[in-house]
Amino acid sequence: MSKLRVNYDAKSDVLYLVIKEGREEAFIEVADGINVELGPDGELLGIEILNASKLMSSIKEAQRIARQAA
Repeated sequence: MSKLRVNYDAKSDVLYLVIKEGREEAFIEVADGINVELGPDGELLGIEILNASKLMSSIKEAQRIARQAA
């Protein structure tokens, strides 16, 4: 199994999770701003998250709220 790689492009605010190296056959939007790349046999190659800084700030806010409630 290959090791997960994470790439972030600050200029375009895109976070990309590389699951597996390979040739992309399909690119599918699975949710608003979240795309998956699939290989020839339908295997998951990567996940692309658009507007990643907005998502990360939402995650940090949820963590802060959870800590306060604990």
